[in-house]
Amino acid sequence: QVQLVESGGGLVQAGGSLRLSCAASGHSFDNFAVGWFRQAPGKKREFVGTITWSGANQYYADFVKGRFTISRDNAKATVWLQLNSLKPEDTAVYYCAAGAYASSAAEYGYWGQGTQVTVSS
Repeated sequence: QVQLVESGGGLVQAGGSLRLSCAASGHSFDNFAVGWFRQAPGKKREFVGTITWSGANQYYADFVKGRFTISRDNAKATVWLQLNSLKPEDTAVYYCAAGAYASSAAEYGYWGQGTQVTVSS
């Protein structure tokens, strides 16, 4: 079992930055890839990016376009999502999830509760 808790969300102006954290507890966290997803009001949950268990590889959704970066430190059992050049359309609840190195939410078996990111124009 892996438990995940996100933090770091908040209100930021367009063009600003935030760093989201995903703190893990439980066994074998470093056996899993960790993905980030987001869900805006009235929209489906969408893939943001993911990182392998070792941190050596990541890939991102096309809309990220170099603005977001995922990193991890297994010794700290934490994964981060750095959000730069934020736009109002990035407003959503952001979730981290542990599972396979994939873009499909179905490949992730463990989910956090989410953290709200609001970008004002």
